[in-house]
Amino acid sequence: MTDGFDYGVYDRGRNLNYWKLDGTLRRELERVYDEGEFEWAQPRLSAFGAASGHVIADNADYVDDHGPELQSHDRYGDIVNRVEYVAEQFENERLAYGSGVVADAFQAPPGRDEPMPMSHNLGMLYLLSYSDPGLACPVAMTGGAALVLERFDDGDLAEYFSALTSREYDDLIEGAMFLTEEQGGSDVGATETTAEYDESAECWRLTGEKWFCSNIDAEGTLALARTEDAPAGTEGLSMFLVPHGDGEGVLTKERRAERSDATVEDGLNDQRYRRLKDKLGTISVPTGEVELDETKAFLVGKQEAGFKQMAQMLNLERLSNAAAACGIMGRVLLESKVKAANREAFGQTIDQYPLMREDLVDMAVDHEAATAFTFETARLFSEHVTARRAGESDDEAYRLMRLLTPIAKLRTGRLAVDTASYGMEIQGGNGYVNDFVTNRLLRDAQVLPIWEGTENILSLDVLRALDREDAFNPFAAVVQERLDAVSHPALADSVATVTDEFHDLTAAAATLAAEDGEYAQLSAKRLAHYIFDVFTASLLLAQAQERIEEGDGRLALVAERFVDRRLAESEARNITDGSRFAVERFEPIVRFASVDLADLADSEAAAADDD
Repeated sequence: MTDGFDYGVYDRGRNLNYWKLDGTLRRELERVYDEGEFEWAQPRLSAFGAASGHVIADNADYVDDHGPELQSHDRYGDIVNRVEYVAEQFENERLAYGSGVVADAFQAPPGRDEPMPMSHNLGMLYLLSYSDPGLACPVAMTGGAALVLERFDDGDLAEYFSALTSREYDDLIEGAMFLTEEQGGSDVGATETTAEYDESAECWRLTGEKWFCSNIDAEGTLALARTEDAPAGTEGLSMFLVPHGDGEGVLTKERRAERSDATVEDGLNDQRYRRLKDKLGTISVPTGEVELDETKAFLVGKQEAGFKQMAQMLNLERLSNAAAACGIMGRVLLESKVKAANREAFGQTIDQYPLMREDLVDMAVDHEAATAFTFETARLFSEHVTARRAGESDDEAYRLMRLLTPIAKLRTGRLAVDTASYGMEIQGGNGYVNDFVTNRLLRDAQVLPIWEGTENILSLDVLRALDREDAFNPFAAVVQERLDAVSHPALADSVATVTDEFHDLTAAAATLAAEDGEYAQLSAKRLAHYIFDVFTASLLLAQAQERIEEGDGRLALVAERFVDRRLAESEARNITDGSRFAVERFEPIVRFASVDLADLADSEAAAADDD
C-alpha cells in the first residue's frame, strides 16, 4: 500500500485524533458547510477530535464503571435531589461544552459574524460519540432546549437561553426533555401531568410523574403538561420549563457548586427524584423517575401548542441520535480495523483473509451510507433553522427534512447496534468483557433504536410526512436530479439499478397512499428502509461523480458496493457471479487508499467483457 491509513501502527482505537482518522466525516462536513464555515471549523474539529480520542475516551471508560449516583435526602431527611458525579465526568463536560458544541450554533463564535449551522453541532456530537455516547445525550438536549426557546420564548426566559448557549462552563446550564409517562410511553397524548397557574408566585405549578427522565438534574428541562379545561390528546398539551433550582435566578454550574447543600425547602424546586434507572448502557447520563408536586414551572410559547413546539426539539434530537449512531459506528470500525491489522492467525494478519476483508468493506460502506444520509438531512435541517431565523420560507427543504429525519434515526440506530455487535465479534472473546471498549459501545448503541421513537413509531411518522407534508414530491425531485447528474461510465450500471428501484419505490408510495390505514401501517417500516436505500444510493452516486471529476475514484467503489448490496437483484446469493470485489477493493474502501481513474475504467471494461 502506497497511501491511505496503515492501521497496523496503532494498538487500539484511542490516544488518537478521531477527526484526522475519519475521512468519511471530513468529506461530509466539507460538503455540507460553505467554504468559509469549513475553513473556520476545521482546526476546531481537529482539536476536539484529539480531545475526544485522548482525555474524553479515557474518562468515559472510568465514568462507565463509576456512574452518577442519586442522593435523594440529606442526613436530616430533607429532599436534596442531588446527583453526584466523579471528577472525570465534569472534565468531559468542560471539554465538550467548552469546544462550542452547543454555543457555536446559536451565537457567533470568535472569528465569525454569524453562528455556525446546526450541522456543525451534529458534527461535533458525532466526534463526541466516538468516546462518550452517553454524554452526547445531555449535549444534544441542551441544544434542543436552546432551539425551542430561541423560536418560541417571548423573552421571559432569556436568561435560561443565554445559559443554555454559554461557552463558559461556569455560566452554563444543561437541557433535558421530560416526555415519557408510565401509562403513555410513545403515546404522548396520554400525558396526565397537570398545570395550574399560581397567581401569587406568577408561575405555573405542575403535578404528575415522569417516568424516563434523562439528564434528570438539568436546570433547563422542558416538560409537557395539560392545563385546566384543555382538550384531550396532544392538542391539549402545553410546554413548560421546569428548573432544578427554585426559579429565583438561573442555577448555573458555578452557582450549583456553591450551593451543593441546597434542599427543596431552601433553594431547590419542589419535586422528588425517586430513583435513577439501572440501565444497560449510556451510564454517564443519569436517567430517572421524577415526581412533580405543584412544582414551579414557566410556560414556553403558547398554551396548548406544546406538542407542536416540542417537534422542533424532537427533529434535532432525532438527528443527534443519528449522528451519535454514526460516531459509534466510526469508533467500532476503527477498533475493528486496528485489531484486524494486528491480530495474526495462521501466519498472517486477519485482514489479509477474504472473509475479514469482506466484513470490513461492508462495515465501512454501511458507515459511509449512514453518515452521508445523516449529514445530508442535517444540511436540510440547518437550512430550515437558518431560513426561520431570517424570516424566510424554506418549504421544499422543510418538507424533505421532515421525511428524512425519522428515517435517519430509524436506520442509523439499527446499523449502530449491528455494527457494534460485529465489532465485538472481531475482537473475539476480549470484545465481550468490560476491559475492552466494544463491550461499552454495544451497550451504548442498544438504546439508539429506542430513544426519540422506536422503529415502528418512526415508520408511522414517515407516513405522516408523506401525507401531511406531501413530502414525496421534493424527495423524488432530488433523487431524479442526482441520478441525471451522474455520467461517468463506471457508474452506469449502478445508476440503471437505482433508477429501476426508484420507479418501483414511486409505485409503492402511490400504492400506500391509495390503501387503507391498516395496509399502509403494515408496509410503513419497509417503505422507510426503501426510501433510505434509494435516497442514499442517489446521494453516494452524485458525490462519486463529483469526486471523479476531482480525480478521486474511491467513492465510486463505495457507491457501487452499496447499490449491489441494498438494491441490486442477486442470483444464488451472489455465489455464482465470480466477484472478488471485497478482496480487490479492500485498500481504497477500508484504508482510504487512492483510486486511479484509469483503474475504474479498466474495471468498467472488464465488467462489460463479462456481460
